[in-house]
Amino acid sequence: MSETLNLYVEDVDFKHPSQEPLLKWFKRVCEEKGHRLNKLNLIFCSDSYLLEINRKYLNHDYYTDIITFDYVEGQKVSGDLFISTERVMENAKNLEISFKDELDRVMIHGLLHLLGYEDSTETKQAEIKAQEDFCLTLRSQN
Repeated sequence: MSETLNLYVEDVDFKHPSQEPLLKWFKRVCEEKGHRLNKLNLIFCSDSYLLEINRKYLNHDYYTDIITFDYVEGQKVSGDLFISTERVMENAKNLEISFKDELDRVMIHGLLHLLGYEDSTETKQAEIKAQEDFCLTLRSQN
């Protein structure tokens, strides 16, 4: 079975990243964690679009940069990552980093959720942050 990465844009003017380098990077991260990439959908959208998803499916009434829907089966990683490009842009500005670096961090954060990492406690937040940092180093090794 071959890996599938689909990139979509909903209600924002956004040119998504190149598919092939992302696929190689995500595949490598999955392999590093003992999993196999199966099917991943990245949906780039606005704050309002993601807020509606947050309200409808998670009963949360706040803005966020990413929502991950997990369809993982065993070691085969599948899911939908909804990413607010507006929130990523604001985060990048506040952190004084490039939009691309923040987008990469947010995308890998979503993938790490599919790999079983959580961020529900301070300890888990520190762990997933360390994993994000590690995975970001794998970008250039594709």
